[in-house]
Amino acid sequence: MPHLRFRAIEPSLVEVLSKSLLDALQPHMNCPREDFTFEYVNTTFYHEGQVSQAYPFVEVLWFDRGQETQDAVATLITQHIRDILDADVDVAVIFTALEACAYYDNGDHY
Repeated sequence: MPHLRFRAIEPSLVEVLSKSLLDALQPHMNCPREDFTFEYVNTTFYHEGQVSQAYPFVEVLWFDRGQETQDAVATLITQHIRDILDADVDVAVIFTALEACAYYDNGDHY
């Protein structure tokens, strides 16, 4: 925990981000490196009845760490994606706060 899910970005880039972005995020998250997961989600986007291109979309599932940390994490994710794409693209970052009592690891909740 936290879990980062990437859409509309190539899997090879998620692989690179799983190191460089982890290096940047870990000090802000106050959790061990091994608790992070980076997931590539193969997705097709549609608009007006046709397949369409989408800009990078990152979903962050985590235990809430406050607005200041969330803002910093969103900025880091956005900047790392723009850097790796070498482009000033739109990047969507969506946070979902999980409750410790609803998150189980090996049958035990946090």
